[in-house]
Amino acid sequence: MPKLKPGTLLPTPEEDAAITAAAQADPDALPMTEAEWAEAKPKVRRGRRLAAVTKERITIRLSRDVVESFRASGEGWQTRVDSALKDWLKTHTPG
Repeated sequence: MPKLKPGTLLPTPEEDAAITAAAQADPDALPMTEAEWAEAKPKVRRGRRLAAVTKERITIRLSRDVVESFRASGEGWQTRVDSALKDWLKTHTPG
């Protein structure tokens, strides 16, 4: 059952049945069929496209000055941290 604001009243089952019957009797307010719903759904997926190579979400502790410097560089700072680590891996071996 959906959460309701205090003081919000729901119709009784009898009132709900009467409202439903009145709506179904109105030829201009007939419920949509499954085919009509499928046609009405958006054709385009919203949001960012899925990346071909996805990243792994982790928790990492970094020095405050490192984080502040990257954050100060603006939006996309986490991608720049990833890039800096990739560059480091080109010349170093972790461990």
